[in-house]
Amino acid sequence: MIISLIGYRATGKTTVARLLAERLGAPWADSDAEIERRAGKNIAQIFADEGESVFRDFEERVIFDLCQSDELILATGGGAILRENTRALLRDSGFVLWLTAPPEVILERMMADADSATMRPSLTNLPALDEIRALLQAREAFYRETATIELAVQNFSPQEIVEQIMIMGGMHE
Repeated sequence: MIISLIGYRATGKTTVARLLAERLGAPWADSDAEIERRAGKNIAQIFADEGESVFRDFEERVIFDLCQSDELILATGGGAILRENTRALLRDSGFVLWLTAPPEVILERMMADADSATMRPSLTNLPALDEIRALLQAREAFYRETATIELAVQNFSPQEIVEQIMIMGGMHE
């Protein structure tokens, strides 16, 4: 079974994927990290050098490859749901968890993460909070269409989120 985590950046997808994988004794992957590994450069550099469309092509291929696994906990990039092929692939591959948080919480987490500013590109010319709000609004229908379950994460630690996922998904160790 593949369990994919979707949601905006800084909602905890990578941390929760790693902890959930440890809990279940399953392998895990982060699609953004795999893209960077294969490309030999970070996502901001890919966007700057080749543009978002080339990045999304790369992302779609990487997620396709990762979803060929029999068992995997997959943390996706925040925009992975932008393409219909990727949304269908995630849905068809297993259980999809949508991690959500209010825009203000996302911004606070992004500002606390040094890598967020240097390795993740700004996608609009808007101030950060306005960009988060605009992109969340633009992506909400895609997240909703792809998700098996939506989970608000702002009031929980990563460990508590894993516990909730285990209960909601009827998963047993």
